[in-house]
Amino acid sequence: MPAESDLAHARMAVAEAFSKGVSTQSTSWENPATGARGTITPISSPYQHETGSVCRDFLASYVHGGDEACLEGAACRDLGGRWTVQRLTPWKQA
Repeated sequence: MPAESDLAHARMAVAEAFSKGVSTQSTSWENPATGARGTITPISSPYQHETGSVCRDFLASYVHGGDEACLEGAACRDLGGRWTVQRLTPWKQA
């Protein structure tokens, strides 16, 4: 898994992209402190989670030096309307 400081930048990019209503377009992110970068790509339309929250699934790429990874996750909108990442794990390609 990427460093937590890099993941924090990726999570902020998810929140920003989903709050702008991005449909399927990828959004870039970067951590200037470490040089890590990647993209966030929505892979689902918004859906109603069993908790009642509106959620979306996404893939996140991560590149740092010679390391590359792909992560999958889900973000949900809280009662205040802010998107937060609820799950972020290594992508297990089927």
